[in-house]
Amino acid sequence: MKLNSIKHIFVGLLLSFVVVSCNNDDDMMMDDDMMVVRPDFSGTFAQVDHMGRPGINTVLGADGDAKDAHNISIPANQGAAFQMAYQERLEALHDAYAIALGLTAEDVDYEPNILSGILGFDVTAEILTSVLATDVLEVAPDAQTVYFDGSVPVGFTGRKLQDDVIDISLILLFGGRDGARFNGEGGLPQLVTDGVGLTADNITTTFPYIGSPE
Repeated sequence: MKLNSIKHIFVGLLLSFVVVSCNNDDDMMMDDDMMVVRPDFSGTFAQVDHMGRPGINTVLGADGDAKDAHNISIPANQGAAFQMAYQERLEALHDAYAIALGLTAEDVDYEPNILSGILGFDVTAEILTSVLATDVLEVAPDAQTVYFDGSVPVGFTGRKLQDDVIDISLILLFGGRDGARFNGEGGLPQLVTDGVGLTADNITTTFPYIGSPE
């Protein structure tokens, strides 16, 4: 049975290569005595992801269908369509950690995050998920480019290559008021970092501009 499955997969891949090569035959042409491939932008293209806020849909999407629905939706519609589900998911994750620690849900509820001290008001679960549900990358052309580093009273005005977007997102979701609420100490789970370092040493001047993770 396993051998037959492997054969079917191999045949399927082979057929796909044949189809691709046939479709692209007309795109091959001579240019200054060199064979080049011209990009073919004909046909119908499907949106499959946004990636304005990497990892948010992965953490807060309830299941595969919900994640797919978010990925193909129009950003203008995402807040109304997904905010409540994201908030419920965020609060449910805190409840799950409470149970794992032998505590009640009220003991480990979502805590307004580190942005609260910078903005001067509590960033509640509703406020945070209202922002995160819309999967776009804000850019402020006339302001300092900062995703979020905790040192200036601005954030999400762009993104630099050295910004550790996943860690920042986890801190905002699980870090509480000081950004270190679930930091792996005192028997608590480690939820404020993915453990993958990113430093200036990883940045290069050639594509893809980021080296191997540390």
